[in-house]
Amino acid sequence: MGSIWEYANPRKFIATTDKLLPWVSALAVVALAGGLIWGFFFTPEDYRQGATVKIIYLHVPAALMAINAWMMMLVASLIWIVRRHHVSALAARAAAPIGATMTVIALITGAIWGQPMWGTWWEWDPRLTSFLILFLFYLGYMALWAAVEDDDTAADLTSVLCLVGSVFAILSRYAVNFWNQGLHQGASLSLDKQENVADVFYYPLLVSIAGFVLLFVALVFLRTQTEIRARRTRALLARERVS
Repeated sequence: MGSIWEYANPRKFIATTDKLLPWVSALAVVALAGGLIWGFFFTPEDYRQGATVKIIYLHVPAALMAINAWMMMLVASLIWIVRRHHVSALAARAAAPIGATMTVIALITGAIWGQPMWGTWWEWDPRLTSFLILFLFYLGYMALWAAVEDDDTAADLTSVLCLVGSVFAILSRYAVNFWNQGLHQGASLSLDKQENVADVFYYPLLVSIAGFVLLFVALVFLRTQTEIRARRTRALLARERVS
């Protein structure tokens, strides 16, 4: 069995993900379709929240992936800083637009869910505020990549930004635990069974989360391949200009 660092080789990474991508994509479609159809059409209305509770099947998975995408970027950035593997830096870059999109979905669905519950579309709640700041970090991260021409320099600078932004990713996840105030409820999924949503909502929610995770993996594979090929193209063009 080879080392995991073999996949830092761009050719090895592309060859491996080419084989995995169709399977991961198919599983993502099945899990997403199954979880969302099950959740939206075959679960009852909540006795307090009514039909609005079904937004949970979009909001919770999107929010989880928004935070975990940044955590994945953090790990990839640390690998770049320590080992200087270009694939890790490009994987972090590839994940950023996906994480930003998940953050937007979470913010919009949270507003739709919160309005009938709280009577307002937005509240400067600790978790909501830290989540909005996390979205701004996503935008800054992508803008920094676009602004710096040298890929290695851009990878260095964005890795530092990723380290700083990780504070807000953690705050987004645990803000309800840090502050005993704010309108946002606690976690819908917990190791403490008493804090979980009812089983009738819980199981389709797990399927939806699995679908979002698989979708994220598939998109990261695809976008990282694109980033690798784009880097090769830029390197070839640079050589032609020099010669």
